[in-house]
Amino acid sequence: MRNRPTLTSSDAQKMMAACKAEAAKHNFIVSIAIVDDGGYLMQLDRADGAHLESPEIAARKARTAAVTRQSTQYWEKRVEERKGFLALSGFIPLQGGIPVFYQGECVGGIGVSGVTSPQCEEIARAGAAALA
Repeated sequence: MRNRPTLTSSDAQKMMAACKAEAAKHNFIVSIAIVDDGGYLMQLDRADGAHLESPEIAARKARTAAVTRQSTQYWEKRVEERKGFLALSGFIPLQGGIPVFYQGECVGGIGVSGVTSPQCEEIARAGAAALA
């Protein structure tokens, strides 16, 4: 048996606050999702005025990143070679989702939707940095 770190509600709140601060700094109107290492939703925020579909997209980005332990940007490039990845349940290969690592272990994922893909990833990275 081994011990490993896991996200707490407090961790998710801290990461969400950092993501929201980064989005506010640029006046981005987005949805942000934070999931645990199994891809289960811990926090979801849809800013006033964010697109209706953005919470679902953010959650799927976060889940994809957490479960695969890869950024969704990686999968966006990878699916060009192999379209079969699109058949995976809940999988979304759109940049803006990153896995969150702590002490070398994947503890969850953050997904953002509502602005350009690089901007979404920038917000997610700000949230992950808050955990360090």
